[in-house]
Amino acid sequence: MRFPRSCGTLVHPTSFPGKYGIGDFGNEARKFIDFLENTGQTIWQILPLTPTGYGNSPYASYSAFAGNPYLIAPDILVEKGLLTKKETAKAELPSTTLVNYETSFENKDQLFQIAADRFYKNSTEKQKTELKAFKRKNKSWLDNYSLFMACGLNQKMQPWNTWNQKLTQRKPEAVKTAKKKFKKEIEYQVWLQFEFFSQWMDLKKYANNKAIRIIGDIPIFVDHNSADVWSNSQFFEVDKKGNRTLVAGVPPDYFSKTGQLWGNPLYRWKELEKDNFSWWIDRFKHMFNMYDAIRVDHFRGFDAYWEIKASEKTAENGRWVKGPGEKLFDTILEACGELPILAEDLGFVTEGVEKLRDKYNFPGMKIIQFAFDSNSSNSFLPHNYPQNCVAYSGTHDNDTSIGWYNSAPEIEKHKARIYTRSNGNDIHWEFIRLGMFSVADQAIFPLQDFIGLDEKHRINIPGTSSGNWVWRYTEEMFATIDRQRILDLADKSNRK
Repeated sequence: MRFPRSCGTLVHPTSFPGKYGIGDFGNEARKFIDFLENTGQTIWQILPLTPTGYGNSPYASYSAFAGNPYLIAPDILVEKGLLTKKETAKAELPSTTLVNYETSFENKDQLFQIAADRFYKNSTEKQKTELKAFKRKNKSWLDNYSLFMACGLNQKMQPWNTWNQKLTQRKPEAVKTAKKKFKKEIEYQVWLQFEFFSQWMDLKKYANNKAIRIIGDIPIFVDHNSADVWSNSQFFEVDKKGNRTLVAGVPPDYFSKTGQLWGNPLYRWKELEKDNFSWWIDRFKHMFNMYDAIRVDHFRGFDAYWEIKASEKTAENGRWVKGPGEKLFDTILEACGELPILAEDLGFVTEGVEKLRDKYNFPGMKIIQFAFDSNSSNSFLPHNYPQNCVAYSGTHDNDTSIGWYNSAPEIEKHKARIYTRSNGNDIHWEFIRLGMFSVADQAIFPLQDFIGLDEKHRINIPGTSSGNWVWRYTEEMFATIDRQRILDLADKSNRK
């Protein structure tokens, strides 16, 4: 579908400043939304909000449906009477430019256990009714997820295929025993999800009331060590013991000479089709409820995906396999109606990918940092954009624009200076201006570029497994943003 001419900012909630070592859904999130409103922006784009597993990557999650409990704001729990200020004060940490995952997780776990106990002991009839309604609405994934987490925590979150074989294979008796054994932990996991979605939907309402739309992110693949694969193994390329047989990735490309070996188990698309893609329909319905639009990561994988044997050490040896394509999206369209989807169509894009994207009028992505490595026909140069696309200076997988300029080959720097008619000293603002004044329906920029930060502040380097997803901004950084300049650009480019 087409989106209105507009502009916005890309930043993940973990990057918000705050008192607890990691950004959350509290007051700083609302300050950010106020910033969008005050600068004429109407889009907030985020990364997946699902629980993070290995490496704290939002793209490696224990569930494709659940929410990351560490985004729950303790201060809101104080407002609800589930915690005291004295209790939360003990969990406070310095607000720096790095997420303190380990300590913040420990502190929040202690706070959340206290809050959950109080909720179950003192909940009103209204709260009990709300919890029942939440459990009923989300039963298709919540039962399996809460049991998976209870079992997983008992096993120190080791992969589910290393658990007791009967539980790995979900034998009815083993599942029944686990539910009884971990009853209290399951109740706790359910409360975490209840509170997460309560806080998130309140925050979304706050944004929507200010005419700000939230763009979520749906990774095409799910993590092997997830409730989804454990409870729906018939839909994934795993053997009877739960071991991966075929995994996902991409061949060598711009980001990596050996490709990217993601390791996610591939789908058994024929089995999914036999079930009328019900798992995918549930997933999209859930996402459309959470967000106003969705960026579909690695969209090209629905047309064709890179299949790698699980025994391979890199992604170099693999093959392209035809994906579900129109069959899947026709089914989702029939079930969900309008599809507010943005297609992440970066990398090697084939005619088939373009055909699939354009059939449903999904806008693709245009990255200005990619515009200067060839000639004037480069599709990432703004003069070549179609209207139905989203312009970015860079994404979460790119360096900041200043970082890009600092490390780019001199020929690309020269082309960027010529194209922007500048000396390159404010390349981040030049890229923002290019995106704003382009014909692209939407223009979205990482918050780092609005602040003017260098390569030390990028959030992810694809193909690396450590040091990512830790960036946070400080209140002092936020205060330096030239809000009037953004407002003027939004106004003059007709994006307000």
